[in-house]
Amino acid sequence: MKIINKTIQIQTKCENDIINISDLVEKEIRSTDIKNGSVTVFIKHSTAAITTIELDAGLEKDFPNMLKRIAPDDLSYEHEKKWHDGNGKSHVKASLIGPSLTIPFNNQKLLLGTWQQLIVLECDIKGRPRDIVLQIFGET
Repeated sequence: MKIINKTIQIQTKCENDIINISDLVEKEIRSTDIKNGSVTVFIKHSTAAITTIELDAGLEKDFPNMLKRIAPDDLSYEHEKKWHDGNGKSHVKASLIGPSLTIPFNNQKLLLGTWQQLIVLECDIKGRPRDIVLQIFGET
């Protein structure tokens, strides 16, 4: 088995920005000689998250709206009392979704379902550069 680590960077625009990274991840897999295996996708930030979703206009609104019901803007967050940075809710949202996924691939193609896209969700109150670590492992 071979293991390769790579880091990619994306730029988010604003809170609730959803970025499809499926093609970026497949491109990085194709840049290796690993044909079959898995890739762990990990975002190195506590206010952004990685998940899969069907990207359609309805869900792009539904998903952030659901998170707003779970972690409302007007709630009092202990994080905010210490840091006064306005993003206590951002940490809560990101921790609920999670920072990583492991996805199998075959012939250097992610084995996602028809309606699944691999996404980054920006949970912070503003966009910023985001580093994503890929650990690609498998057989050549």
